[in-house]
Amino acid sequence: MGVGTIASGVAKAKADHILISGETGGTGASPLTSIKHAGLPWELGIAETHQTLVLNDLRSRVVLQTDGGLKTGRDVVVAALLGAEEMGFSTAPLITMGCIMMRKCHLNTCPVGVATQNKELRKKFNGSPDYVVNYLFMVAEEARQLMAQLGFRTINEMVGRVDVLEMQKAIDHWKADGIDLSSMLTPIEKPHAGVGTYCTQTQDHGLDKVLDMKLLELAKPALEKGDAVEIELPIINTDRTVGTILSNELAKAHGAELLPEDTVKIKFNGSAGQSLGAFLAKGVSIELEGDANDYVGKGLSGGNLTIYPPKESSFKPEENILVGNVCLYGATRGKAFFRGCAAERFCVRNSGASAVIEGVGDHGCEYMTGGRIVILGKTGRNFAAGMSGGVAYIWDPDNAFPANCNMEMVELEKVEDAEDIAELQDLIEEHARRTGSTVAAEVLDHWSTTLGQFVKVMPTDYKRVLQERKQAEKELVA
Repeated sequence: MGVGTIASGVAKAKADHILISGETGGTGASPLTSIKHAGLPWELGIAETHQTLVLNDLRSRVVLQTDGGLKTGRDVVVAALLGAEEMGFSTAPLITMGCIMMRKCHLNTCPVGVATQNKELRKKFNGSPDYVVNYLFMVAEEARQLMAQLGFRTINEMVGRVDVLEMQKAIDHWKADGIDLSSMLTPIEKPHAGVGTYCTQTQDHGLDKVLDMKLLELAKPALEKGDAVEIELPIINTDRTVGTILSNELAKAHGAELLPEDTVKIKFNGSAGQSLGAFLAKGVSIELEGDANDYVGKGLSGGNLTIYPPKESSFKPEENILVGNVCLYGATRGKAFFRGCAAERFCVRNSGASAVIEGVGDHGCEYMTGGRIVILGKTGRNFAAGMSGGVAYIWDPDNAFPANCNMEMVELEKVEDAEDIAELQDLIEEHARRTGSTVAAEVLDHWSTTLGQFVKVMPTDYKRVLQERKQAEKELVA
């Protein structure tokens, strides 16, 4: 994303924090080729972002954060001088706890017990929180020494003070020839004297005016007494994270048990903004006749989501994008039904939700650890990358899916087990009932034929664990 876009987003979305992440960071599952050859240094990003925000008199409203390979007190000082107030450390603290960078975090085989759920491997972990504390104390001490040399007492005094930075002139290397850092190291000219260079303002996000406040009022019988409620309202794309505040109040009122399914039934008409149904709690169901932006059902927590196009629309849902990127990210439970296609990264890190959709873009079910996903259509490339749990069922009448699947951690199987068949059929039937999907109706009408066209995506380790459990249960019964 360009810095201009970031600045515009601050003005419209009123962000409190902006994170500029450099190319040298990443999880232990990140391919080395990506770390070495993709992205740009955080120094470039944080300098340009700070300058753009100052030029637009927006800098005082937000906190700038940066990360991506920071390791020393000098890194902290340089980051502050370029415009950051907060810095993130990840790899270096991991090393202090014993990580030896085997880059196997996603395989559950970490030999030093840092990133694994294997009980035997975890016994090898010799780290201690004290190691991280000591390391960060040393980082802070080095930063203090450098700040003292430069004449600064606080981080805020340093933010954006690029005038005390200069390019090393002693570097004699052909790669340094012709490098010009003047655009980074020239102090930005403020539009007027009152422009802030670090965060000093608390923003009014207008939460008292968001759609959820109306939902709270209309859902009072459910919140106070647990009574069933039905609500119908219009929705527009500036209505963001709709259902989240309601879910929070529901959890506070009724505790962990929440409410029975469909106690609060909400029907929207229109185009929803980002994060519709984020963290939606059990007992709340959202039905949308229209379409939605990114992050639909993010962190879904037991609620139900149903989205389908306007009934009078003429386009084919299965051939068009209905919801945006990263839907059901980090969902833990609940159900979602989408009559149409999603963009990229559908169900990333899903750990327990069930969903039916009619097509997805690239990187579907990435890092998924649980749940059940049914895709009644095409998928993009790199499906199931890092998928260690859960099951996905893909309708693949043209046998095009295997070429799009990342086979590093999964196996492809036919749907033959009676439990799998029943589960798949139940989800498709519910999808047809909730959305009126013609695709689901076609599949069900020709079930004896279409069943054989489904591919079951099964994580290898997950399959092994399930088999071990079944064997243990058999032995227990015997």
